[in-house]
Amino acid sequence: MGPLHGIRIIDMTSVLMGPFATQALGDMGADVVKVEAPAGDLIRQVGPGRHAGMGAMFLNVNRSKRSIVLDLKLPAAHDVLLRLLRDADALVTNVRPAAMARLGLGYDALAAHNPRLVYAALVGYDQAGPYAARPAYDDLIQGGSTLAWLMARSGDGTPRYVPTALADRLVGATAVGAIVAALLERERSGRGQRVEVPMYETMVAFVLSDHLGGLTFEPPLDGGGYARQLSPERRPYRTRDGHVCALVYTDEQWQRFARAIGRDELLADARYATYAGRSRHVDVVYAELARIFATRSTREWLALLDAADVPAMPLHDLTSVLDDPQLAAGGFFGSVEHPSEGRVRSMRPPPAYSRTPAQPQRLAPRLGEHSREVLAEAGYSDAEIDSLVAAGALQVAVPAAASR
Repeated sequence: MGPLHGIRIIDMTSVLMGPFATQALGDMGADVVKVEAPAGDLIRQVGPGRHAGMGAMFLNVNRSKRSIVLDLKLPAAHDVLLRLLRDADALVTNVRPAAMARLGLGYDALAAHNPRLVYAALVGYDQAGPYAARPAYDDLIQGGSTLAWLMARSGDGTPRYVPTALADRLVGATAVGAIVAALLERERSGRGQRVEVPMYETMVAFVLSDHLGGLTFEPPLDGGGYARQLSPERRPYRTRDGHVCALVYTDEQWQRFARAIGRDELLADARYATYAGRSRHVDVVYAELARIFATRSTREWLALLDAADVPAMPLHDLTSVLDDPQLAAGGFFGSVEHPSEGRVRSMRPPPAYSRTPAQPQRLAPRLGEHSREVLAEAGYSDAEIDSLVAAGALQVAVPAAASR
């Protein structure tokens, strides 16, 4: 009974950006019906996996949903979707607007069908601009938003993408807020609306809130960029036996740090004594910290920094993070039995609610697993469902045995 319990969402999204958003809405209690084409969401094929169409990445962005399969090229399937949308609270799509219009699923058409519908379009680019019709992917948006260039400036000069689909997930998270806000407004006005969340503009705003810098002013005060984040010395510190992540940031933290390591003379040096001084000499400061951290073990540093109340974390890899004591204490990772995929690891939703907890409603579905169930709820008889299946408009999943 999460905070969105009672909200019905028709999910016409695929790959990562849209599914990440609709999974969050499902975790909050919404009934999310994922509408897939007969071939299924492409991300189903990204392995590893135990069965075809049930890859790890799909499992991690498609829980809390039900899957139905409609071939929207066929009029009968189109009619089914309209029937589902008649009583839906929101439609979420990352299909390009021109394609939605060709399918007769543009906002104006659906608003006439259901005036209370919140129509959330997750698009590559603001539809008023010259890029409107272009396809967009995470890599392109990282590059266009200056992120890959910033990686080069802070590293070895080679532009690189952040090794996670950062744009997809950030824009997906932004979409969650936009959709919930539109649903709240609808409760006041009684009317739905179209909500557009563009990848490119969202990421430019995200990155430049740090890096616009002197370009904020007209005329510019400098060429932009946040010096601390762009320092080539900004990295986890090597210790005697590994690495540690630490940020000695405020004046008070520097005072405690210097005393804890027996380096009081740093506090008399203008380059280290104040935040302004450290900002002006960030490369020098970080380089000196690197030399200091090399003198002790990781365990020693974590204990010392914790005692001095200086922010620090271990440098995790993909396996050590699974045993992090903070995550363990909150039950962040769990192990659940998937009906077809056997035992799988899951991650709980991070937000915590005191009365209406958000939690996964169900595990990621097989392709078409809920086609019959959803249509029966919409009032279709068994004979009507069988007729749709026979015509190829609807596809249902075949039973699958669990893997161990």
